[in-house]
Amino acid sequence: MSDIAIIDYGAGNLRSVNNAIVRLGYQVEISNQAEDILQAKAVVFPGVGAAGDTMATLKNLGLVQVIHRLVTEGRPLLGICIGLQVLYSGTEEGGWYDCLDIIKGKVKKLPAGPKVPHMGWNQVKTKKAHFLFEGIPDGSNFYFVHSYYGEPEDKTLVLAETEYGITFASAVGRGNLAAVQFHPERSGDLGLQVYDNFFNFAGIKKK
Repeated sequence: MSDIAIIDYGAGNLRSVNNAIVRLGYQVEISNQAEDILQAKAVVFPGVGAAGDTMATLKNLGLVQVIHRLVTEGRPLLGICIGLQVLYSGTEEGGWYDCLDIIKGKVKKLPAGPKVPHMGWNQVKTKKAHFLFEGIPDGSNFYFVHSYYGEPEDKTLVLAETEYGITFASAVGRGNLAAVQFHPERSGDLGLQVYDNFFNFAGIKKK
């Protein structure tokens, strides 16, 4: 059993997330087994691609219940990109797909104007103090690749915002749950600091 589990549902960026966490010195494994995920001290839920496909795969693997259990039990869970979007009630991507409904709200397409997908570095401006951004200067740049954004009903869940045609929630959280729209594993030293902050909060020691 590893201290950290990365949820494996076939997403294409799992190895890059794994490599970033290993580079920091943590013990981590990629798994789609409920036992491995539930025994870990902290869980990372990353992803790229379509939210509808993600939900279908999570259902087929029996991981929807596992993710809900992590949140219900207050286990440290970090969502990244699609791993953030499917936490919402549903997404307008591809028409409409019901998602995990852990965060009340919906995922919408970025508006016309700036080039979509939103791809590259952009500022993340914090709305409140939070362990995820400890030691990270406000307005720091992180790397984004997405065409959709989440809009929570409860605005107090918004940890940080980013401007791209509109101002959208680029980080949300409550309790031991935190999720970001950007990719920490592609965001240099500050991205690695986000991972470090999350694992420090979870009480995980490096190898």
